[in-house]
Amino acid sequence: MPAKTESSCLSVHGNGVLLQLSVVPNARRTEVDRLHDGALRVRLAAPPIDGRANEALIAWLARSLGVAKRDVEVLRGESSRRKQVAIAVSHDVAAAWLSAVLSDAGN
Repeated sequence: MPAKTESSCLSVHGNGVLLQLSVVPNARRTEVDRLHDGALRVRLAAPPIDGRANEALIAWLARSLGVAKRDVEVLRGESSRRKQVAIAVSHDVAAAWLSAVLSDAGN
């Protein structure tokens, strides 16, 4: 069972999940940083120009979770660092992924 802080950024949404993200563009590399203020903080190597950071985020989430890019959608925050992303994946799979990426990030 995920810790309360982990579950605060992940919730069930229709046939998938909603993930609350805090995105930091122009990072040295794309990686998970930590949980921060109820959101998963992700550093993206892409710049926030012409939607490139959103495209990189969608591609990274899809690859990381093993789903197609069409199954990942930014619902809120397209031009903001704070984003709400819908992903067509089971809550169990997303929770296991979240736990693993936070563990890899040292959290």
